[in-house]
Amino acid sequence: MFQTFKEWFWLERFWLPPTIKWSDLEDHDGLVFVKPSHLYMTIPYAFGLLIIRHFFEKFIATPLAKSFGIKEEVRKKITPNTVLENFFKHSTRQPSRTDIYGLAKKCNLTERQVERWFRSRRNQERPCRMKKFQEACWRFAFYLMITVAGIVFLYDKPWVYDLWEVWNDYPRQPLLPSQYWYYILEMSFYWSLIFSLGSDVKRKDFLAHVIHHLAAISLMSFSWCANYIRSGTLVMIVHDVADIWLESAKMFSYAGWKQTCNTLFLIFSTIFFISRLIIFPFWILYCTLILPLHYLEPFFSYIFLNLQLMVLQVLHLYWCYFILKMLRRCLFMKVRATGKTKVTIHLKNSACGNIHTLFSVNSGVTACIWRMRTFSHLLLLSNTLKEQYHYDFRTLTYTDHG
Repeated sequence: MFQTFKEWFWLERFWLPPTIKWSDLEDHDGLVFVKPSHLYMTIPYAFGLLIIRHFFEKFIATPLAKSFGIKEEVRKKITPNTVLENFFKHSTRQPSRTDIYGLAKKCNLTERQVERWFRSRRNQERPCRMKKFQEACWRFAFYLMITVAGIVFLYDKPWVYDLWEVWNDYPRQPLLPSQYWYYILEMSFYWSLIFSLGSDVKRKDFLAHVIHHLAAISLMSFSWCANYIRSGTLVMIVHDVADIWLESAKMFSYAGWKQTCNTLFLIFSTIFFISRLIIFPFWILYCTLILPLHYLEPFFSYIFLNLQLMVLQVLHLYWCYFILKMLRRCLFMKVRATGKTKVTIHLKNSACGNIHTLFSVNSGVTACIWRMRTFSHLLLLSNTLKEQYHYDFRTLTYTDHG
């Protein structure tokens, strides 16, 4: 049965243009052609990348993080409790008041102790900045390396400057060593990301990451087997060039360099819009969808390839929506000012006459506005102090030194 499925799966009419046979792509006269068996090497190379990543994070990413002021977080150990641990893992991490009451009775604890246990347990699950910085640093290093390699591999190739060359003599196009390593390294990297999902930081978009990695591997594998290598390398370089800036923005975000992070994210957004909303649809899709029709009649793999690329373009528009939302939040909802502001709240005890400073800020207007939520909370606190401890709201001093 397996042999029957294998023969059906590799039918030439699914993968190759009419009149072309697999025998036409056999190696000859020193020319090497793509073979599906080449992709087996991506698995051991993926494990090799995991080993390289381990030493990279230990000897490069960690010292770099410490130089940015990121420290290893030492978290307080919690008291082991089988009942609470089982509830945490199998029910919910945010128990309701009724759940807390029942768990407190079952464990012979106070409700306050149960609340503290769940809070400490959630903190243990929260990823530390050091771990997130290490992951972003590794991805940044790989994307930088693979982008530079892609430019070196492609800068002298005629199909980069003349898209008609992408389909010249297709599919009898021999495989170049640079194309082999570009593909194999890229696919090995995505396999390594899948293998490390269990140990990497768990994010809200965990499932989206899994789907993205599998889709990337599927698209690259299909283009390899159907010998769409030339168009595949163009797709990869267009995608890799923007990811460098995103990972570098994450690194500076974890380091607390917000201004640098915002600048890098703005650069990433600009490159993303140019590469994936202009170059990809008007250059790549034009190359794969329109130009082949001048050489070939439509066939299955041509249709399937372009369907995948159009789905990818829809994803680009989807991600563009969220990027624009982040840009709006970073650029238009944050008040900028160069002046210095001082805000002070004094409270006076009407019983003894003592005056205490409750809240004082010396900062730029931007930082002060970010503290407005704290400021409103303190005003509410002042009313409570007035009612219970005879403190009166004394003064609010606002001085602009700009």
